[in-house]
Amino acid sequence: MSTWLNPYLKFRDTAADALAFYAEVFGGKADVLTFGQAGAADTPERENLVMHGHLETSDGWTFMACDTADADPRDFEAPPIDLCVGSDADEYDKVAGWFAALSEGGSVFLPLEKQMWGDWFGQVRDKFGVSWMVNIASNGAEGAAGDAPS
Repeated sequence: MSTWLNPYLKFRDTAADALAFYAEVFGGKADVLTFGQAGAADTPERENLVMHGHLETSDGWTFMACDTADADPRDFEAPPIDLCVGSDADEYDKVAGWFAALSEGGSVFLPLEKQMWGDWFGQVRDKFGVSWMVNIASNGAEGAAGDAPS
């Protein structure tokens, strides 16, 4: 038996753009089924909205997304969840690149920098309102605060 946990992100009319953005950031190809393709659009405005989207990244992890109904009571301004991604120090450049890409058009709350516990860590809310925590384990690598591992 295998188990898994995949985040399922819900957007107001921007799921297709968000999935395309995340495919650029993390690699992979987003597969999207619109309400129109599924014959489930209750109004013409929902024809091209995402009923279900799926992205498997180049690193093999998965997340999904959809456009939710206007009646959904969620607070889309600041959802109370962070997605946490990370790696070991040997993947520093790759993960630091993810942080930089997620930051474009978003808000950095904590720059990606060396923390007191020795890892590089940063927090950002991307341009779609999704909050991310990015951690790069130090693996015992030494260096001045803010320096990438050697």
